[in-house]
Order: sequence, then structure tokens, then C-alpha cells
Amino acid sequence: MVARKSEQSPLTQPSAADVVLQFVNTHTAGPHRLAERFASAEVMHAWLLENALGSQTTRVTEADAAGARALRDALITVLLAHSGDKDITPEVLAQAEEHLRRVASRHPLVTVVTASGASLETTQTDVPGLFGTVLASVTELAQAGLWDRVRACRNQPCHFCFFDRTRNSSGVYCGPKCGSQASMRAYRQRKKELAAETPT
Repeated sequence: MVARKSEQSPLTQPSAADVVLQFVNTHTAGPHRLAERFASAEVMHAWLLENALGSQTTRVTEADAAGARALRDALITVLLAHSGDKDITPEVLAQAEEHLRRVASRHPLVTVVTASGASLETTQTDVPGLFGTVLASVTELAQAGLWDRVRACRNQPCHFCFFDRTRNSSGVYCGPKCGSQASMRAYRQRKKELAAETPT
């Protein structure tokens, strides 16, 4: 018997995707239903320390935490659009994109040129520096043609974000469990609709 080849591609998840995923997977959804990591300034500061993104002297305000939630939610909306989520209407997507433009205007990036290439970096520190770093990573992914491979799981209410490594860029669920749940839900819905259409 010939073993089936893995559907995974040899595509390696880039470090820029790691940065974005680390930021967006701070919400309460996902397979493990973890606690909200940007619930308050104190909670966000703890998250920064846990992920080596800040120090004891890093200043975090309640406005910073609210800004992080808003930026994250706008990014997740875009990532759901990458997954073809039907709930992401053109109007919802446009609102998210407009928010991202406003955030980017407040956190400008600079081009750093070296002999080996060029990159975008933030000149800000603390939470503004974090926002700039996330936006710089998004830009790097887009320039590499990989931004649309960063996605949010289409299964409700998971929305755990991941980097799609499938050969044909077809991944829309974070794992087999969510894919099975979504398929079963769709099957039950079709069965219900069929029963409603069938005359008694």
C-alpha cells in the first residue's frame, strides 16, 4: 500500500507571521478558550512580559489595551476574509480596513537599508512600538505574497488564527476538529432546510 503524501506544503511559516499570530491570538476564542489577554492595562502588561515584548518599566494604559483590542479585531476581520468567511461582508471588511489605515497613520514606519536588503521598522517604543512592529510584519508578508495565507479559522466560534501551509492555499480551519464541526453543522443545516421544503 502506498502512503498518501501529506497535504502540507514545504512552505515554512515566516517569522513575520509569527509576530502577527502572536498578537491576534490573544482573544478568547480558539480551541482552548483562553482568557482575554488585552482585557486591561494590567493584563496586557503581563502578556508583554510573558512574551518578552516588554519589561517591568513598560508603560501600558487602559487606552493602550483598548487600542490593542481594536487593532486585533480589525486584523482578525481581515483574516476571516482571507478564509472566505460569509459573515465578513464588504461593509464589515471596509470598516476594518479603514481602522487599520487610521492606526497605521499614527504608527509610521521607517525604511532601514543595509547591504543585505531593506526592512520596515518602528521608531516607537512600548505599546506604540508593538503596534508598529505588527504592522511592519503585515507589510513584510504582503510584499512576500504571503499575507493572504494568514487566516482565521472559519469555524464559529473558534476564529483561532493560523498560517495556511496547504499546497493549494485552501486551508480555512485551524485543524481537523474545527473542519469536522463545521462540516457537521453545514450537513445538519442542509438536512433541516430539506425537511422544511418537503411537503408533509
